[in-house]
Amino acid sequence: MQNNPYADPEQSALPATDVEVTRESTGLVITDPQIDFLSERGVTWPVVGESVTEHNTVENIGRLLAAAKRHGLAVFISPHHYYPTDHGWRFGGPLEKLMHDIGMFDRKGPYSLDGFEGSGSDFMPQYREHILDGETVIASPHKVYGPENNDLVLQLRKRGVSRVILAGMSANLCTQAHLFELLEQGFEVAVVRDATAAARIPDGDGYQAAIINFRYVANALWTTEEAVRRMAAAA
Repeated sequence: MQNNPYADPEQSALPATDVEVTRESTGLVITDPQIDFLSERGVTWPVVGESVTEHNTVENIGRLLAAAKRHGLAVFISPHHYYPTDHGWRFGGPLEKLMHDIGMFDRKGPYSLDGFEGSGSDFMPQYREHILDGETVIASPHKVYGPENNDLVLQLRKRGVSRVILAGMSANLCTQAHLFELLEQGFEVAVVRDATAAARIPDGDGYQAAIINFRYVANALWTTEEAVRRMAAAA
């Protein structure tokens, strides 16, 4: 572990906190489980692929989805989609500009599935059986990073969810932004550290940035193995 740049410190200066998982009050939230982030065919693979592979992110997200379904926890997807009108935005940050420039998460329109299946905006094929089962809640798309402008919080509250197991892409962007907003909204949040990943570019390692903030603010920080075990033991 000494050579692992993401390993937790041997002695944390922060008090320990945790999240109790129950079937009635806990939901699994996955951000952006989409081809453009998680597949070798995705437009971001050149910068996220190394991190996705290192953390076994694709398989771990799949394990979380399967465990939640097996043990009766509600599942929520917060996807990222861009429509042609979104390309008319007049300003944005560096990553927003890049996403628009490379056509990330592009769809033909809010009411059209023309060309959607298998596109970068589509869900990873191995997740479709869980996401498209008629029970998983697919929130309206978030447009920048956080869920402030989609209906995820409403969907969680309407189902009595007060505790969230959070995973998905990308660690320092949408996943972190969802963590912060959910905390502000009064949810308890456990982040699954190896069911996310991030870009590595000359400007910095996004996963390193995220894992530090996860330690600082998340109510719990688990591995996939730990999250699956807790779901199985949920009352």
